[in-house]
Amino acid sequence: MIVVVSYPGEEHTDAVCARLAAAGEPVHRLDLSEFPGRRPLAFGWPGHGAPSLQLLGEEPIDLATADAVWWRRVRPFEIDPAVGPADRRQFAHSETEQAVLGMLDSIDAPWINPRGADDAAHRKPLQWTQAAAVGLTLPPTCVTTSADAARAFCDAHRGAGVVFKPFLASIADWRETRLVEAEDLARLELVRLAPVIFQRCIQGVDLRVTVIGEAIFAAEIDARDSDYPTDMRMVIGQAKIRAVELPAALAARLLALMRRLGLVYGAIDLKQDARGDYYFLEVNPAGQWLFVESRTGLPITQAHADALRRLAAGQRQRRRHGPSSSQPIRSRQDDAPSRRSGAMAQRRTAERR
Repeated sequence: MIVVVSYPGEEHTDAVCARLAAAGEPVHRLDLSEFPGRRPLAFGWPGHGAPSLQLLGEEPIDLATADAVWWRRVRPFEIDPAVGPADRRQFAHSETEQAVLGMLDSIDAPWINPRGADDAAHRKPLQWTQAAAVGLTLPPTCVTTSADAARAFCDAHRGAGVVFKPFLASIADWRETRLVEAEDLARLELVRLAPVIFQRCIQGVDLRVTVIGEAIFAAEIDARDSDYPTDMRMVIGQAKIRAVELPAALAARLLALMRRLGLVYGAIDLKQDARGDYYFLEVNPAGQWLFVESRTGLPITQAHADALRRLAAGQRQRRRHGPSSSQPIRSRQDDAPSRRSGAMAQRRTAERR
């Protein structure tokens, strides 16, 4: 059984689960927003041996029997509004978090992505540090709450231009990447309220590189003639998208970055300038791929389903041949999909992060 931790209606999750069902792979979907009130749980340890990680309700299940776990775009826990003041709600949330995440971390099975690695890899400063360590080139970047530092950076890169962007964005509070304009320079003192990312603007085409294990699916996204070339996500319908093959050295560095971050899956954004130089922007551990698949035919959904099935099959085989390890298994490189870099042959709109 593959446990899928996501939420109903997440279209990438739906697409992969449909492929798993078609292949006869048992799947159990788990929405964290059902905890604590809408999904009863009961787990325990007999004193010796494996724990019992029981989810009760209409579809009772023992998570200890999971063969693989897919962690993708989870929703927050929902505390009953009847729980009184804010401090009590915070306590209920903290207790739920400790119990549910501890339960998930106790599952002795491989993950896409390992939960701790996924959480850490959402932090862009860590991404940039590890990207530089494996030899990737970044646009000159400044993260600051100092108006003086921001102004100095913008002055230093006035010729190429500077963009600014948030670290994260939700659907309710989403902000596109923007060019720094004169009116922005006039209010730089506002950076004291929250850190801001400033980067030298790289003119050129975008690349979305989807990595699953050792498999690489690269697509060029050319938004240069669109209404908003600064952020291709705003104009994905106007952009020209085609599958491309990455230089071998670049592909190797991207895989090295994924290993350093502990990720099995990631959607990597690059820029390529007019000279052909590549710049690393970020990796999204929960990035979207259907909009690339629909326009290129790259079989990313099937590759994701195949990767999960391979991990689950490997875990079942290990269980048949001996007792499980005493430590939770986060990912197994020997089970990762075989490497594949480059073009092949489809689906959907821009992502919000």
